[in-house]
Amino acid sequence: MRIEPLGDSALIVRVVDEFARDPEASLSEVLAALRAVEAAAIPGVIELAPAYTTVAIFFDPARVAQDEITQPPFDSLRAKIESVLKNRSANRTTKIESAAIDVPVCYEGEFAPDLAEVARSAGLSEDEVVRRHSSANYRVTCVGFTPGFPFLSGLPAELATPRRATPRKEIPAGTVGIGGAQTGIYPRKSPGGWNLIGRTPLRLFDVQREPPALFQAGDRVRLRRISREEFDAVSR
Repeated sequence: MRIEPLGDSALIVRVVDEFARDPEASLSEVLAALRAVEAAAIPGVIELAPAYTTVAIFFDPARVAQDEITQPPFDSLRAKIESVLKNRSANRTTKIESAAIDVPVCYEGEFAPDLAEVARSAGLSEDEVVRRHSSANYRVTCVGFTPGFPFLSGLPAELATPRRATPRKEIPAGTVGIGGAQTGIYPRKSPGGWNLIGRTPLRLFDVQREPPALFQAGDRVRLRRISREEFDAVSR
């Protein structure tokens, strides 16, 4: 585990070295570190952002400096974080709670412009691609790119498809895509280069909701295949 500066008001904790070898274990380690730092409530820390192998920690240098005048803010904060994580490593009793989220997805018509390409790349029928995609167990590895966009690990290896050579300028909110070995869902209208194979009627990001993002790192996700009629009924 390494702690390195990330600008003048943030640092990054590198929790594990590699994600792909064991995504489930890597994510669990990252989330355990995240929860430990959250629970410590270190003065001056204002935001935590988990990713595949790291936790970024954003802080107020002035607040950190107030609490420790003998060291630069980064050194002081690093020492506190090292102490928190050392204690966690010595006593691994933190239970990682994960929400389970059911996501209805319609894989039909204009919602799935790249389904045929994914099927061709996988050497499968379109219906088999949908069956395998919607029956897998996914986990949110991180949230980003646009507010509320969940990067989901757990995509069946045979469905991995390279990103499009030319990104689209506009992708509708709720669109489900495959980018490399991951799947994800666009929470709002935006550009993007993933292969589009479906759409959910759920609202993934809502500023009136607390928290605004439907997904959080660590959540477990099931994609449930629905018909166009069911999609339209939920969308009303």
